[in-house]
Amino acid sequence: MKKLPIGVQDYKKIIEGNYVYVDKTKYIYDLISSEVPIFLSRPRRFGKSLTVSTLYYIFKGEKELFKDTYIYDKWEFKEYPIIKLDMSDNMLTTYEDFIESLNEKMEKLYKSEDILPIKNNLPTQFGNLIEELNKKYKERVVILIDEYEAPILEHLNNKEEAEKVRRFLREFYKKIKTKDEYIKFVFITGITKFTKTGVFSALNNLNDISLNKKYSQMLGYTQEELENYFNEHIKETSKEMGISEEELLKGLKEYYNGFSFDGEHYVYNPFSILKFFEEKEFKNYWFESGSPSFLYEYIKNRKITYEDLVKDTVSAMDFSTREIEDANANIFFTQAGYLTFKGIKKLGLKKKYILDYPNIEVKSSFSRLILEANYGLKGLDEAENIIYEKIYNNDIKGLIEEIKKVISAIPYNLHQKEERYYHSLIFAILAIAGLNVRAEEMTNLGRSDVVLEFNESVYIFEAKLDKSAEEAIKQIKEKKYYEKYKGKEIYLIGINVNSEKRNIEDYIIEKGTSLREGV
Repeated sequence: MKKLPIGVQDYKKIIEGNYVYVDKTKYIYDLISSEVPIFLSRPRRFGKSLTVSTLYYIFKGEKELFKDTYIYDKWEFKEYPIIKLDMSDNMLTTYEDFIESLNEKMEKLYKSEDILPIKNNLPTQFGNLIEELNKKYKERVVILIDEYEAPILEHLNNKEEAEKVRRFLREFYKKIKTKDEYIKFVFITGITKFTKTGVFSALNNLNDISLNKKYSQMLGYTQEELENYFNEHIKETSKEMGISEEELLKGLKEYYNGFSFDGEHYVYNPFSILKFFEEKEFKNYWFESGSPSFLYEYIKNRKITYEDLVKDTVSAMDFSTREIEDANANIFFTQAGYLTFKGIKKLGLKKKYILDYPNIEVKSSFSRLILEANYGLKGLDEAENIIYEKIYNNDIKGLIEEIKKVISAIPYNLHQKEERYYHSLIFAILAIAGLNVRAEEMTNLGRSDVVLEFNESVYIFEAKLDKSAEEAIKQIKEKKYYEKYKGKEIYLIGINVNSEKRNIEDYIIEKGTSLREGV
């Protein structure tokens, strides 16, 4: 059984070390055959660095590394001079630190190629290196840049510093355009899409494939790839966990699938899949490997709620009109991978993307972050376990009592006398337990507040502020929120919140298995 390449981003190491490699060279072949400069944005830990490494060895001419891949007998493998830069691999604390660090990198590149360095500014050094490599090898140069905007993202909460870095990078990357005659191929990747007036404003020949349907599954694992390349790991894990392969695949889909970059095709988060097969436990691997401290401040400063993030559809243009520090929160979180395209809404010839959390992993972790940042809640592990246990045992009364307990821990000054405040709160509390919960579920007569599905049961929540639980139940029935779940075991839960007491005051639970049985 092949090893799991957790944290291994070097293509050669993966092949020679007998690690699983999901063959993506069909996409790469199509890109490099065109020779058009390429830009691709994807969330962190989605395989960007591995793609850069794969390109590096292709252009190094190391054909035997690609023996069992699509590209092996199609590409004319020969060695080209390569400039490979990872912009995140610099000192990024301040603008000055970044410049000094990049300067050292440039000196090393000159030295490794035995080219006499020039004493000039960094953009000029970069342009000169491209020319000199072309002269030395008598071949056009390949340029591979990973995490192009890392120095900007480091200063996302400091607009002045971010803009200083952006101005420099604009001049630096401009050399890719001015030295075009010496260049064979360019591949640039990062987390955020570029804007027309930003870092790449001078690179009008750069082809952005970030939202291109043809390349929507280039990074991440498709369902077919998961079942094919990880077949042995699936068998081993299902045995060890004591569940069927069918159950295992269903769980993987709910937890780690759901990322889409065109609104139609979906992929699994590769890091989470690898970590899952290593630990054989459903956990929030990708989210917890990131930078929650930064996210915490971002959410807290902007008072981000789930509804704020998903209420509006977005267009492709929304991703390139503002720099990332000025972008709307839903645009930022989509690029970072915490939201994704869950469908397309067509408006004549134009199309807009519907946003939502990609899967249970992101939904539960992000909801916890919202509860911590916006509601001042800490130590939610116990609540998470109790909520899951109550639903597992179908103890709805116990569930609501636990929700009340969590709400009672919110500092009084953070409460708001708004119904939507409590809708968001109840949704987030349920979501932290890794449950299949949805807010503002659309029906033909309106939107239900919160819907939770567990096994074959459906729980429909409606919360009112300073009214009555009876009114909440009445609305569920009048609007027929349950109708789309006909045939399942359905529970209607009407809740009334007292704004003075700042908690649930009363609730009603009604049960029915179908429309004919009294729901």
